[in-house]
Amino acid sequence: MQTSLFDLLPPNLPKPIAKIFTFVDLFAGIGGFRLPLSQLGGHCLAYAEIDREAIATYQNNWNSPELAPNLGDVSQVEQLPLNLDLVVGGVPCQAWSIAGKTLGFADPLGKLWFDVCRLIEQSQPKAFLLENVKGLTEPRHRGSFDWILHHLRNSGYCVYWQILNSYDFGLPQDRDRLFLWGLRRDLPNCNQFKFFPPSVKPCHLYDFLEDLPNQPVKKRKFSPQLLFGNRIPASRGRFQRSDELNDFFLFTDVRDGHTTIHSWDLMETSDRQKLICETLLKNRRKKKYGSRDGNPLNFSHLQALIPNLQRSELKQLVDQNIFRITADHLFDFENSKISTGINGVARIFLPHAQAIGTLTASGTKDFIATATLPDAEPQEYKQNFIKSIYLPGKFRALTPQDYAKLQGFSEDFAIHPNPAIAKKQFGNAVSIPIVYHLAQLIIQYFSLEISARFRDPPQSPFKRGR
Repeated sequence: MQTSLFDLLPPNLPKPIAKIFTFVDLFAGIGGFRLPLSQLGGHCLAYAEIDREAIATYQNNWNSPELAPNLGDVSQVEQLPLNLDLVVGGVPCQAWSIAGKTLGFADPLGKLWFDVCRLIEQSQPKAFLLENVKGLTEPRHRGSFDWILHHLRNSGYCVYWQILNSYDFGLPQDRDRLFLWGLRRDLPNCNQFKFFPPSVKPCHLYDFLEDLPNQPVKKRKFSPQLLFGNRIPASRGRFQRSDELNDFFLFTDVRDGHTTIHSWDLMETSDRQKLICETLLKNRRKKKYGSRDGNPLNFSHLQALIPNLQRSELKQLVDQNIFRITADHLFDFENSKISTGINGVARIFLPHAQAIGTLTASGTKDFIATATLPDAEPQEYKQNFIKSIYLPGKFRALTPQDYAKLQGFSEDFAIHPNPAIAKKQFGNAVSIPIVYHLAQLIIQYFSLEISARFRDPPQSPFKRGR
């Protein structure tokens, strides 16, 4: 049995409950907002979406377009229904994301925030709840974000925002997103809103994906110096602890670490060849060779670093597709982009990993191991992984069904029949549990019936189960 929103709702919340508030679903996608709002008693008056495939998935799941008309392009919507309770939407994020061109308001998609602010100001809903990438709050876009906050406050709202991670809401996905919400100032206590993520138990990939071995791994503690030497990387992720072995393996030639797999680890190479590769790896980020994050080196540079180096040795590494020669006749790694990985694999997560990386619309080259990897000494850990998981092919790609579960969609949600399109849609979607928990509190400010239902704070809707 798998975890899903519908069978894990709080026991004191009837399913389904009466329709007790109204909402409009902007930039609706496939319905990541509508799903939890419907369970909380929301009645969708209209939605807005222009992507043909997303519309098909949306209508396939609700099958009532006549009851909730599609408003289409948000920039062309003159006004929303009056006496509206809630406006929600995942405003397009490409203008603010590092995966896009980060053009902000200079991007037509970035300008859609102007339309969102305009529609909220005109229709004066009791509340709104919007989602975007956290990049909108970062220094390079902070001026734009401040404009949005200022405009919404001037439109008559108490405005709040927070960066929330899907993992804190019971999903094994490391996904940070901006959530921005507001309550109309005539609502009682609108300026006293407080929100904290629910109390949920730590989760693992094997809790959600049933084909993975449900085998907890007791992780030993190691000295950080043993794992990283004298320099512990500053850019460690939330789920990478400095005194434990990582629970994923990164495939790249331009980084190092106890769970980094290099191309020379996966093919027959001599100790001398490994030395040459490791020398380029350790020196290519030094500023003396260039200002970029990674710089190709010329033969003279390498010759000064490696005793008795011959050009023929570098040519052999080029022939093995480990090195490449740049247009400037410099030497760099063939696999010089972390995102592309090696042989089509960027990362492989172990079943006991607490969270996979962020699911995106553009897709990832992340895979999941289908076998466990026992704890080991650091120097043996990587070799054990290569021998027992990578070489035997005991790993698999993520499926659309995986994407759905890792975003909190219910098992009966109708997925697009094209796997590539389905994964794009789920990567674009909002994580269901975050909307559920936030909306549950927001609507209490304007709905007496909801407030009565939640007079006693409900238990978290997320528990473990297979």
